[in-house]
Amino acid sequence: MTRTTPPRPVDAEVLFPALAGHRRTSTRLHPRHGSPEVEDSSVAGPFLWPADEPWPVCTAVHRKGRGHRLSDVRLQRRLLDEAWRRDPGSGPGDAERTVLDALRPGPHAPHIADTDPIPLLAVAQLFTRDVPDLVGPDGCDLLQVLWCPFEVHGPDRTVDVVLKWRRSQDVGEVLAVIPEPVVVGRAECVPNPCGLHPEQVVEHEYEGLLDEDLQEAIDTWEGGDEDEEEDDDAFDSSGPSDPSGFDTYEEYAAAMAAARADEEDEVTYRGDLSIAPGWKVGGFASWHLTDPADITCGACGTPMPPLLTVAGGEWDGASESWIPLEDRPAVPDDRISDPVGVHLGRGLMRIHTCPAAPAHPHRLSFQ
Repeated sequence: MTRTTPPRPVDAEVLFPALAGHRRTSTRLHPRHGSPEVEDSSVAGPFLWPADEPWPVCTAVHRKGRGHRLSDVRLQRRLLDEAWRRDPGSGPGDAERTVLDALRPGPHAPHIADTDPIPLLAVAQLFTRDVPDLVGPDGCDLLQVLWCPFEVHGPDRTVDVVLKWRRSQDVGEVLAVIPEPVVVGRAECVPNPCGLHPEQVVEHEYEGLLDEDLQEAIDTWEGGDEDEEEDDDAFDSSGPSDPSGFDTYEEYAAAMAAARADEEDEVTYRGDLSIAPGWKVGGFASWHLTDPADITCGACGTPMPPLLTVAGGEWDGASESWIPLEDRPAVPDDRISDPVGVHLGRGLMRIHTCPAAPAHPHRLSFQ
């Protein structure tokens, strides 16, 4: 099934013509639970990997035998999914709870030493034919993303990401069985197998990187400090936040519901007009939790835009206008809003590559 992002509530470039100089396309990947094939673009699906090419391994020295069994992570998710399918409101049964309670982290692979190499986890396979914003080295039409599922690497203490670009037509015999680590550091480092439903959308740059005049124009349009003061006045001791200002609790509850409805309908630049949520290729980086970072190529100094954004969910309360039309009847449903099950950093990891030379070493950023 295709996924269709609704039109933006307003045309940002009509409101602010200067935003035309701050636009970029991205491809929302829209991962959804499935059983992709080796020729498909996917998350955690089978890779088009040559049988005679060694599978990448992590050789860094860190604890590798203690954590969650990869098989336990998948069993837990399968049991929870089966319970949801049986009755979306009931949760696991007693027998399932007994199994789930037994799936604990621990020293599950004491035979694996900290110095032993372990296979990297297959994370994503993306073909340029499916993803318009995917640009790699000349002649390469396939990107494969792998990582070590232990958050112990580098200054950010996160997974170690490996990118493999290749020409799919050069792959002969395909590796039949993909090697996998026995243990992972956290369940949230393990993606669920998902098919992709790529869709190209338009984004506009994070507001903190726009020039001051444009930021002020957007702030004025959103209401700025004046509306914030009005909101504070509306919810002072004589407003809806104080039940004593109403004759009955029902009147108070109705006023609170109306206020929440007004807030939900509010259109903001960050939430509705700027950067698409979820897994995506290309587009802009959001810096909503930190100051913007200067991400440049260590080899040539070229600014590095995000290549792949790995997100902890497809949308949140601040970005519900981005929910695809086809998914709206199923909301709320965590299997759709968080289909991949990965949560790195505070929920957002970006892989940046050099547009001048995509084979240069990549960099990571987090939110």
